[in-house]
Amino acid sequence: MELRLSKLENFEGRKGPLLFVVMDGIAFGRKDESDAVYLAETPTLDKLLNTPLVTKLKAHGPAVGLPDETDMGNSEVGHNAIGAGRVFAQGAKLVNQSIKSGDIFKTEIWSKIVECNVSGGTVHMIGLLSDGNVHSHIEQVFAIINKLASDGVGKVRLHVLVDGRDVGEKSALTYIEPTEALLKKLSDEKGFDYKIASGGGRMVTTMDRYGADWSIVERGWKAHVLGEARHFRSASDAIKTMYEEDPKIIDQYLDSFVVADENQKPVGTIEDGDAVIFWNFRGDRAIELSRAFEEENFDKFDRKRFPKVYYAGMMEYDGDLHIPKNYLVQPPSIDRPISQYLCAEGVTSFALSETQKFGHVTYFWNGNRSGYINKDLELYVEIPSDKITFDKAPRMKADEITVKTIELLKSGKYRFGRINYPNGDMVGHTGVLEAAIAAVEAVDQGLAKLLPVIDELDGIAVITADHGNADEMFNINKKGEKEVKTAHTLNPVPFIIYDPNYSGEYKMADVKNPGLTNIAGTLLNLLGYKNVEDYDPSLIEIL
Repeated sequence: MELRLSKLENFEGRKGPLLFVVMDGIAFGRKDESDAVYLAETPTLDKLLNTPLVTKLKAHGPAVGLPDETDMGNSEVGHNAIGAGRVFAQGAKLVNQSIKSGDIFKTEIWSKIVECNVSGGTVHMIGLLSDGNVHSHIEQVFAIINKLASDGVGKVRLHVLVDGRDVGEKSALTYIEPTEALLKKLSDEKGFDYKIASGGGRMVTTMDRYGADWSIVERGWKAHVLGEARHFRSASDAIKTMYEEDPKIIDQYLDSFVVADENQKPVGTIEDGDAVIFWNFRGDRAIELSRAFEEENFDKFDRKRFPKVYYAGMMEYDGDLHIPKNYLVQPPSIDRPISQYLCAEGVTSFALSETQKFGHVTYFWNGNRSGYINKDLELYVEIPSDKITFDKAPRMKADEITVKTIELLKSGKYRFGRINYPNGDMVGHTGVLEAAIAAVEAVDQGLAKLLPVIDELDGIAVITADHGNADEMFNINKKGEKEVKTAHTLNPVPFIIYDPNYSGEYKMADVKNPGLTNIAGTLLNLLGYKNVEDYDPSLIEIL
């Protein structure tokens, strides 16, 4: 299909570039002591929010393809939605639909997983155990366990990654204890052997992303595959013990652990002939362990043993590199993202962030596609992230992102640029209020340096966010106590057009329930093009 854009009749954009800025994790909060965005000194953002070309956007729930209004958005879904210009059913919703219809259990892949039991193999399940609905959901895990039991699979081992990030910071037992109860029930009633075999906190064990720290994956490999970590008699015992030893520890940073029997033998190492399911539906933190299970020539760490298993992900985590080879649910098919249209029109562009969000302004923005759409027209720049907990360095790489963006804008080579400041999200996830305030201030200071360049070049800047996080750093429980909140929020995000040469050529449109998918058509308009016919409406109306 040939992609074409049509020029607007009454507006051709500005002489200079259009810069799109994602302030990751910065939304409109309650404007109270829990709101790091409100508490931060943000003179630039405050000034921008008092200009006429401003609105609020939904970044969660059905507006971005998630099941309902209680489902918080995330950076992957958010960048998918922005780049796609339309709503596509996303991770949780896709998996829920597939389980409800039974399609997930009707594939050759599911049959092969079940068949491994016939030859004496064990079915292993690995993933994040919570109801955060960002990477996974416990109800989906239970549905798979129950189906394995009904299909007669006699031996199942779970390797549970505890959350404390998309859910309460010390909520692990809320999920582990019901899981242990279900496994015991199935074992007792059917004479099966179902157990939790290993686990650990998600930021310590298994769930690294973008190659930021492969030692996290190595710890997961040692615990899940080799049975090498501190031994406990049960997963709940591991959690309770670690809580007692360090009352300040939160779930996402719990050490790796292995469940062992009375003879200190691990109950669930992964061996030749076994099957492995990674139950996370979100791809960024599932790719690296998938590679460890699938790559013959793997050099990121010494696996010591490379068992020959049948490996499957919940979904395909990378559509271009086809990671993993086998997956239970088809990913959203996002065709014709905005970048394909821009490349078809010969529009030069750059995409820039540090490692933590580099994949978001490239892979996810481009509809889950790796690599360039047209390398002759595009430049992708990754600034390596520090390997440190981000509350210790809340500026992250905001300064470097700002400097490089200014360089690219002033080069005159690029008509469009997109960047992501990760600070509000990554520091917000640490739960440290003071650090989150500093993170938001770092982003504001970056904007303060970028906007004069937009003035100088006669360009336009569009500033928004993909979801909230730093805007809600704690809640008050029923006892009146503060509970640290490390998860994303359901709050709306800002959408700001900074156009220093604006003279009334357009105005904010009256769009019903505007969301992230309305951004693509807006960007096309600001570049002087008509919106794509089946994209969601633009947020501006050309006069």
